[in-house]
Amino acid sequence: MQDPNPQVSGRGLEKLKAAGIEVTCGVLQEDARLLNRGFIKRMTEIRPFVRSKLAMSLDGRTAMASGKSKWITSAEARADVHRLRAESSAILTGINTVLADDPALNARVDFDVKQPVRVVLDSELNMPVTAQMAKLPGRSLILTCSQDDHKQRALQNAGFEVYKLADKNSRLDLYAVMNFLAEQQINELLVEAGSVLNGALLAEGLVDEWVVYMAPCILGDQGRGLFHLPDQTTMEDKKMLKLLDVRQIGGDLRLTLEPLARIG
Repeated sequence: MQDPNPQVSGRGLEKLKAAGIEVTCGVLQEDARLLNRGFIKRMTEIRPFVRSKLAMSLDGRTAMASGKSKWITSAEARADVHRLRAESSAILTGINTVLADDPALNARVDFDVKQPVRVVLDSELNMPVTAQMAKLPGRSLILTCSQDDHKQRALQNAGFEVYKLADKNSRLDLYAVMNFLAEQQINELLVEAGSVLNGALLAEGLVDEWVVYMAPCILGDQGRGLFHLPDQTTMEDKKMLKLLDVRQIGGDLRLTLEPLARIG
């Protein structure tokens, strides 16, 4: 396939042709597009390929009402998540997840891997300077719309990179977030977040693929759901997904889906 980078697109092919070399373009093009979908997305839409990982019970709950969620899925499913992390350029989460779990957001695998960039959306700079991710190898980014320079300096001194982005109704503009990450040369972004951020990403149409691990357990109707979608009140508002793959991972099912246009 032709390089989608507008700065070089087609020039290499023309040089080969000018040198008298026969060139066939488009061989196994769909395979090439799948292999390079993050780079293609970044070049053509100025945003990464976004994959969101979710884990839920059979009744669609991600945690108990208290927030406790360790562990819903099996050790095999959690190992599969670390494989997804290892394949990603960056991992994105929200500040509420950090405050609740203090996650490492690294890839713990049994092979050499470049650790993904850790990215936290933190509109008000509530990140604790003691968060463990700042002490780990690799980059830890905080994206914010706060103007609190004192908090920013404290977090930078703790090891974070802090970037101020555009806001939308006093919250980070998710399109600005994706454009910024593309500028940081993030090709594939893995989202590991709660219902609020996942709901916002779903509502904005910014997720390209959903990977959902479903465990054979019941958490009950008081448990926390997958998506916070307060504006979705009628059947006409429902979000449709296309099921791409289902397979068993340990005792759980892994569903891979992509979005479809909303049914009206």
